[in-house]
Amino acid sequence: MKLTMLVLFLSFAAFGQQPPSEQPPPGKRPPMPAPKNLKILPPEHLIETMRAFQAALGVRCDFCHVQGDFASDDKPHKEIARKMILMAKQINGNFPDGKMHVTCYTCHRGATEPATRPGETPHEEHMEHGEPLAHP
Repeated sequence: MKLTMLVLFLSFAAFGQQPPSEQPPPGKRPPMPAPKNLKILPPEHLIETMRAFQAALGVRCDFCHVQGDFASDDKPHKEIARKMILMAKQINGNFPDGKMHVTCYTCHRGATEPATRPGETPHEEHMEHGEPLAHP
């Protein structure tokens, strides 16, 4: 009888436990979902590249991305960014050493619109569209 009770008790203890929580420990971010709609960026460099864009243009994610739907292509800045990435790759491909010589920061210097001459201020027509400006 004691053996039966022991087995019964251990069975309840083993099968009655909650499965481990999928939530990260407090203070840690949940893992990023697998990226969708990557057309020209390799997923292993995605976060690093996005942070470089953020610094180079002085913008937040929602400058190019629809809030809550990063895969959406509804914002025109996202397609512009793709074209600029291809342009920088093409320019860098012309250097025989294989190093990166041109980045977004090379021209943008923290502004959404690159200056075309020294001391130039951001274009007024871009301000009326509500684009954030890194430099006044």
